[in-house]
Amino acid sequence: MERLPEDAMMLLSFVNLKLRDFYDDLDDMCADLGVEKEAIIEKLASVDYEYDAKLNRFV
Repeated sequence: MERLPEDAMMLLSFVNLKLRDFYDDLDDMCADLGVEKEAIIEKLASVDYEYDAKLNRFV
């Protein structure tokens, strides 16, 4: 299980880097890292970012 950054902006950077460089989509990343998809979505929504599946990143 991957340890995710606590800070929302650091999490944003971390997740978008992982999505860009290593994973085809958020589901693949979460399954591989053993992290909860909803927890990431909620944390990043708190700073007004949402997952765009077409772009495969949070915007």
